[in-house]
Amino acid sequence: MVGDFPANARLLLVGEAPGAQEDLVGRPFVGKAGLLLDALLAEAQVDRASTAVANVLKCRPPGNRAPTRAEAARCSGWLDQQLALLDPWLVVTLGGTALAWALGHGVRLRDARGRIHDWRGRQLLVTYHPSAAIRFGPAGEPMAALRADLRRVGELLCAS
Repeated sequence: MVGDFPANARLLLVGEAPGAQEDLVGRPFVGKAGLLLDALLAEAQVDRASTAVANVLKCRPPGNRAPTRAEAARCSGWLDQQLALLDPWLVVTLGGTALAWALGHGVRLRDARGRIHDWRGRQLLVTYHPSAAIRFGPAGEPMAALRADLRRVGELLCAS
């Protein structure tokens, strides 16, 4: 699985790795987490069809477990090349694996989210992965933060 890359995408969403549905279909974020992401993007008036979507890992880890640091390191060159080719104005990392790819392993998600980072000549926003929002439920902090962050993405795209 490589990703979804519409021409001239100004936004790149970066997730963790393909899940079972993504592996089957060959596209990122088409399972439960993808349905939630689509709904929240629509709510924020962000067009998914014009948004580039990729994962740190390009293949599903065994047992759908979280990627290891070594796996992420082996795949990061591919994601770096996708970033260079797409050259989006805004990158949004979804979850800890994508955050570690962008800002390093010592950075905590709750410390990095809530502000725009100047990063590699573009803007970076850090937020929760949709699967965390599902896991903690509709009243949980990850859902509220993800919803607020994606609304901010919509506002930033409209203002730029």
